[in-house]
Amino acid sequence: MGMQINDTFLKAAKGEKTDFVPVWYMRQAGRSQPEYRAIKEKYSLFEITHQPELCAYVTKLPVDQYNVDAAVLYKDIMTPLPAIGVDVEIKSGIGPVIANPIQTLQDVEKLGVLQPQEDIKYVLDTIKLLTEEQLTVPLIGFSGAPFTLASYMIEGGPSRNYHKTKAFMHSNSTAWFALMEKLGDMVVTYVKAQINAGAGAIQIFDSWVGALSAEDYRIFIRPIMNKIFSALKDETVPLIMHGVGATHLAKEWNDLPLDVVGLDWRLPIREAKEKGITKAVQGNLDPALLLAPWDILEEKAKDIIDQGIEHNGFIFNLGHGVFPEVDPQVLKKLTAFVHEYSLEALKNK
Repeated sequence: MGMQINDTFLKAAKGEKTDFVPVWYMRQAGRSQPEYRAIKEKYSLFEITHQPELCAYVTKLPVDQYNVDAAVLYKDIMTPLPAIGVDVEIKSGIGPVIANPIQTLQDVEKLGVLQPQEDIKYVLDTIKLLTEEQLTVPLIGFSGAPFTLASYMIEGGPSRNYHKTKAFMHSNSTAWFALMEKLGDMVVTYVKAQINAGAGAIQIFDSWVGALSAEDYRIFIRPIMNKIFSALKDETVPLIMHGVGATHLAKEWNDLPLDVVGLDWRLPIREAKEKGITKAVQGNLDPALLLAPWDILEEKAKDIIDQGIEHNGFIFNLGHGVFPEVDPQVLKKLTAFVHEYSLEALKNK
């Protein structure tokens, strides 16, 4: 990691003591920044990610503007899918739309294998540019998790209820487990390539897995997640798990060989501890509060920090991503507040 200086985020992720609480925001790159919007008028997400200089600029912008303790690579969870044969298009206002949804075991067997150096070299070049020349904080790489990727591949696009995905899982479990294996292998290959290029931490987004019951998670998802995290364990970079509306799965995640359990706003950190979450935690401000008056936002942030510093390892974040209406100045002010307030609180602890 050539020039990295501030490693507070990595320490917290490993459950080590820090002088202050580190902070970064999911979807901090892009979304609400005017500079990003100007770029977006000229280029699509696909075009930005395929130009390492431009993608590095978008990734680094929030670090410079907000003074956050980690950068997160600007890309989409769909990025590696075209390489394995998924016909995906990101449609404005809808999200990823897939022309060839998975319906049978044969469809699963047709899926190819990711070759990072050929298929996603632009992602690796962006990582190298950032970690070797530009960043003074760790870069978080990421991947979508098998369930969430599968939900798009089976539904053919975003879904509110995942009926097709769940039906496929229960009625065609041979094909389901074959799909989990294929996607699991892809995730491991994809993540290892990001780490080798210089990513200092990895977040796995199982954004929509909260739609499943804990029992279904244990049967249909846990085996592949265990396999993925076990395969990545020897890479020595912190591994973070995140999903939304997945409070009932937090304990499941805690039992996997990973480092940080991401929490959304539905589960207070103290309660997570009572539920047996022993690993470092990340979260968990409701991003909607970024639109609230400052005194309310500050009060809520204080409460989250107070709970977080009782835990062994805490990273301040949102419970879901930044959305376009958020004022970048609020994120800047919030970051400064988290740093200052936690510095005092930890001194007195």
